[in-house]
Order: sequence, then structure tokens, then C-alpha cells
Amino acid sequence: MNIDSDGTETSGSWVKSSYSNGAGGECVECAHIGGQVLVRDTKLGDASVTAIASLAWHAFTGSVRRGWPERP
Repeated sequence: MNIDSDGTETSGSWVKSSYSNGAGGECVECAHIGGQVLVRDTKLGDASVTAIASLAWHAFTGSVRRGWPERP
């Protein structure tokens, strides 16, 4: 869910990470809305949502797929 600067609520479809453990632990959800990606902790719901520019999100996830950060 996204709330515009004028207070208007817009909605997107939240998708749970495929790496979420299913036991209610480390669950992260993302939603693509306009030119941004919203990320939240499933346990907290809309109480804590981080908005990230789509280009920055795609650069980050691409780096992770390529092995960044390097693991010891």
C-alpha cells in the first residue's frame, strides 16, 4: 500500500519473498507501484514500509544475484 503526499491511498499487490521461511520469522514482502518498490516486514504490515526507486531496487537485486556481497 502506498499513501500519496495528499493522503490518497493507492494499492499494489504485495509479494512475499521466496526466501521467507514460512514459520513467521524472516518474511519480507515487496510491491511495485509506479516508479518505486515498496518493501515491508510481513510481521509489521503497513506499520513500516520502505520506498525505494525502481532503478535502485533493480540495481541492488541484480548485484545480489551476481554474488554481492561476497561471502567468506
